[in-house]
Amino acid sequence: MSWLRPLPLLLLPLLGACKREPAPLPGANAEPAAAVHQLAVHLRGNDLVGYARAMVTADQYARLETAWREDRSRWPLTELPLSDELPALLAALSRPGAEKELQQQFDAQVAGQGAGIRQAARSLGMFGVQYLRNQGGYSPEQRAHYVQLVTALSEWAAAAPLAERGHAQAAIAELTAAVRQSGLKGGEDLHAAGMEASLRRLGPVLAALKKVLAGYGLPLDTSLDELRTGLVNQQGELARVRIQYPLGAQQIDTTASLVRRQGHWYLQRTQDEVERLLAAPAAPVPETPATAETPPGR
Repeated sequence: MSWLRPLPLLLLPLLGACKREPAPLPGANAEPAAAVHQLAVHLRGNDLVGYARAMVTADQYARLETAWREDRSRWPLTELPLSDELPALLAALSRPGAEKELQQQFDAQVAGQGAGIRQAARSLGMFGVQYLRNQGGYSPEQRAHYVQLVTALSEWAAAAPLAERGHAQAAIAELTAAVRQSGLKGGEDLHAAGMEASLRRLGPVLAALKKVLAGYGLPLDTSLDELRTGLVNQQGELARVRIQYPLGAQQIDTTASLVRRQGHWYLQRTQDEVERLLAAPAAPVPETPATAETPPGR
C-alpha cells in the first residue's frame, strides 16, 4: 500500500479553532524537526516546487529534472495516492463539457447512495487495517502509522457528505476550472512542461483540491498549520523526528527517520527511493529497422 506514504504530509485535517494552541514538542527547534516542519509550510503555501526542492539534494533535483524530460520519472507526483491515474484525471477534468459529463456520472453512480458509501468506507477501513497487520514488508513503526491513517480516513469518509449532489457540483466546478487554468491536459503536457514548470502549474490545482476537501469536512490547511514536530534522537548523520497532526477525529502520532546530506536533513525513505529511481537504467530506445538497400538498376 505504497499510496499511503505521502498521506502524512498531504492529508492532515481538522482541530477545533476554539482549542488551545498545543505546546511544542520537545526538540521542535532542532534542525531535523525543523526540516520536516518546513515541508508542511511549503504544502500550506501550495508551493510544490519548494516542497520538491526541500525533499532532495540540489544534485538529485537536477537529475530528477533530467529523468522527467526522459520520461523515466514523474517524481514527486509519484508520491501522491493513485499517481498513475493523474494524467487521465487531468485529461478528464480539462476537456470541453467535463462539468456536464462528470455530473451525469455522479448522478448515475453516486448521488443518493450515502448509506452504501458509509458502509463501503467502514468495510474498506477494516479491510485495510487487516491487510496492514498481516502484510509483510513493513517495519513495526510503519505498520502502526498506516493503521492510524486508514482508520482515521475511513471514519472521515463514513461521515463526509460524499453522496450529496450540491457538494459534487461545487467540487467539479472548482477542479475543472483549476485544471484548465493550469494548461496541463495529460501526460504529454506534463512531459512538455518539464518537472519544475509542471509543479508550479499544479500549485493552484492543489489549492483547489484543498478547497474541495474543506467543503467535505477535511480542511487541510488548518491541519498543516497545526502539524507539530520534535526531535526523538540524533546520532551523527541520522535522526528520528516525532510528528503529530490531526486527521479527522483522530490524532496521528508517528516518527520519521532522517539523514543529513550536504549539510541538510532529508527524509530517509525519500532519499532511498530517489536514489533507486536515479540508479535505474534508462529504458532501451527501440531500434529503427534498417531500410533495405534498393538493388542497383531499380
